[in-house]
Amino acid sequence: MNWDDSTGTPAPEGLAGPERLVGSVADGEDQAVEAALRPKDLGEFIGQEKVREQLDLVLRAARARGATADHVLLSGAPGLGKTTLSMIIAAEMGAPIRITSGPAIQHAGDLAAILSSLQEGEVLFLDEIHRMSRPAEEMLYMAMEDFRVDVIVGKGPGATAIPLELPPFTLVGATTRAGLLPPPLRDRFGFTAHMEFYEPAELERVVHRSAGLLDVEIEPAGAAEIAGRSRGTPRIANRLLRRVRDYAQVKADGLITPEIAGAALAVYEVDARGLDRLDRAVLTALLKLFGGGPVGLSTLAVAVGEERETVEEVAEPFLVREGLLARTPRGRIATPAAWAHLGLTPPQSAPAGNGQQNLFGA
Repeated sequence: MNWDDSTGTPAPEGLAGPERLVGSVADGEDQAVEAALRPKDLGEFIGQEKVREQLDLVLRAARARGATADHVLLSGAPGLGKTTLSMIIAAEMGAPIRITSGPAIQHAGDLAAILSSLQEGEVLFLDEIHRMSRPAEEMLYMAMEDFRVDVIVGKGPGATAIPLELPPFTLVGATTRAGLLPPPLRDRFGFTAHMEFYEPAELERVVHRSAGLLDVEIEPAGAAEIAGRSRGTPRIANRLLRRVRDYAQVKADGLITPEIAGAALAVYEVDARGLDRLDRAVLTALLKLFGGGPVGLSTLAVAVGEERETVEEVAEPFLVREGLLARTPRGRIATPAAWAHLGLTPPQSAPAGNGQQNLFGA
């Protein structure tokens, strides 16, 4: 069971953030539970097999040399385990960890204060590193490469740069948008890993492990039911498990069976593919009001009563990843899978699922 406890980029208004049961952003309750359930070493960490294997080699080699580990960059969607891995890196190296985030570092002085207080070998976890200010980013280049920063004292022509030596440390950067990182910063990381979405079988193991730690009785089929609706994200799997646990305690004898899991998630409007109310509202509007599209994003947002950014940044990514919606130059269109999922029959003139036909009246 692995997940990331950072809040990440602020979500748009509406159902974008922690209010959504299937949202990947952590709220206070999630963070409190995650702290208790988080795996402590790579052996306990479920999924991300390649990343675990590669990271294990990096850490073992560093320990054998008696040196600090290379700087590590972790990228991927929220909830996949970036914060967890950073804590595991510190534990494996027997070092303390300092946690901060890009948005919290708006001036070079903020970063200098943090770097100057690091102990030798300490792990500095910098979440949402792509949101750091440019002056701080440029200071970080020298700190990562030469373990030195230049502190500017004074202003104007009389300003003086005082070099400050830093103890060797390991920077673990996490980002949900690796493409926004400038190449000079990316190149200074000795190890870069991309966190993939989880397979249902892996999420079943996550659910079973979490159920054991939460003292929840669950049948294998019940765990599979929850895992199948978790959108490939361990954080969502654990959130759904807690809601199903509540339902089982109130409506049944506490044992989570597939029937209980299905009934509980139906109450919370999470369907068999992990779509919630907002996702289905977008698809329903696209299919019933606009015949499957193409339709512009702003028009679609008005139809579902949400902000344009909410539809684009919250609902669309999962729908596109599931193959239910496609973005085309003329607008959004529904795929055949969307019609089938909602149990509707596409009209004869419905656009092709890949969005490449019927774009110019052909």
